[in-house]
Amino acid sequence: MDKIQLKKDNSRFHPYPKTQYLFPQMKRIVAIGLTMILFHTGFSQSGHKKFALVITNASIVDITNGKILSNRLLAISGDTILAVDDTKKATAYKAEKYLDAKGKYVMPGLWDMHVHFRGGDSTIAANKALLRLFLAYGVTTVRECGGDITPSVMTWRKQTARGQLDGPRIFTSGPKLDGPNAVWAGSIPVVTPADVTAALDSLQKIHADFVKIYDSRISGDAYLEIIRQAKRRHMKVTGHMPFTVELKEAAGLGMDGSEHLYYVFKACSSKEDSITDEIRRREHTDHPIGLFGALPALFSTFDSSKADRLFKYLAEKHFSITPTLFISKTLSGIKGDDHSNDSLLAYIDPKIQATYRGRVNGARRQSDSATRFTKKYQALCASLVPKMYAAGVNIVAGSDCGAFNSYVYPGSSIHEEIKLLAASGLTPAQALRTATANGPKFFGLAGFFGSLQQGKCSDMVILERNPLEDISAIDRIDAVLSHGRLYSKSDLDALLASIRH
Repeated sequence: MDKIQLKKDNSRFHPYPKTQYLFPQMKRIVAIGLTMILFHTGFSQSGHKKFALVITNASIVDITNGKILSNRLLAISGDTILAVDDTKKATAYKAEKYLDAKGKYVMPGLWDMHVHFRGGDSTIAANKALLRLFLAYGVTTVRECGGDITPSVMTWRKQTARGQLDGPRIFTSGPKLDGPNAVWAGSIPVVTPADVTAALDSLQKIHADFVKIYDSRISGDAYLEIIRQAKRRHMKVTGHMPFTVELKEAAGLGMDGSEHLYYVFKACSSKEDSITDEIRRREHTDHPIGLFGALPALFSTFDSSKADRLFKYLAEKHFSITPTLFISKTLSGIKGDDHSNDSLLAYIDPKIQATYRGRVNGARRQSDSATRFTKKYQALCASLVPKMYAAGVNIVAGSDCGAFNSYVYPGSSIHEEIKLLAASGLTPAQALRTATANGPKFFGLAGFFGSLQQGKCSDMVILERNPLEDISAIDRIDAVLSHGRLYSKSDLDALLASIRH
């Protein structure tokens, strides 16, 4: 493959410090690293130093301002953009390799902020193969939200960061935190404050990038205790939420984000307090009220004015929300959709395909009326996205792809998520921000990721068409730059061929 290797003397500037939960220190490390890069390259237009790659005639997709910057030059070394200039000045830039991007559109690499690597030890190789599938679709960073093969994920995180493994950058929560006898294998059970302390100790020991909480068995008290203790350690926290807890209570304690829209939707009910009280009252009885059991009451008591107040409050808290619209659409349609001829099934290992059966069987048992209600609920949820965005809530794109989540294919699924976010009412530029700039914002890394500017990360996707005019242009990938390596269209095709079954 035609790749530009990441320079060894720049590898220490990857934003993967061993104590990711110490965010103030992390920002200092990145800032100092960039300063040293510029100093040691003698950054100028004099040509005394060679860049690894110079891209000319590029049309940069400025997602911040929603416009195209034409005839631009990008000079790159390692994984950092060292200059952005007018292509007319190209003769002043000496490089090991040049790439003429005339007629092409260059945008930051995509971030999928909700993925899973899981399925047990027998699926480790199958999960590892998915890294190439992400890259083939221009996904240069993923946020892994918990599974049961954490040691392997940690190894891949190091290998991709060092340029030793084809795949996206990986931020990971490590194991999920949940209550006893959790639904998902590999979860850490917590009940008491001491359990929470031990669990967070273990996550810091493996250098997890954030805390992911799940809600299958966890109590409201344990949930809130996780947030309290995690914030004292400066750890980022996101996840599901037991319906015994109210969203504003968690956000008030410092929770950083929420996965999916169930919990936001609950907080938009005019009867949230009374519904929550009833859920708590019946929690340990023979007739508890689960998430899906509560949705009809929440739907009928949806209050748009309360929603507006909630979104303003979440924005003030710098809260992030991952809508995951595409998986909701996919799973609600499984009952009637035939996926047997999906072209991407060829790139999913049979061991992972086998995990799809659970969702399929569950969907077939669902009544037609329940399916119709689910679609109405999803439409209302989607309509909230542009309102949250306008209020200043940090909307991040996530696909929830991985084993057990049927027919939500890594790489392709984040493209579909971006399109649905645009269909919900976001502009193309806003939809692209959810998958490029807003993920870094969650981690406090907007100073290095999220836009194609001097001193920022060189991860990028080169497109054949303008995505600001037609969001589906994100499907027309000409090349990908990841970890300082350039993958041409033929390279990306070879990555796909290498994992085809």
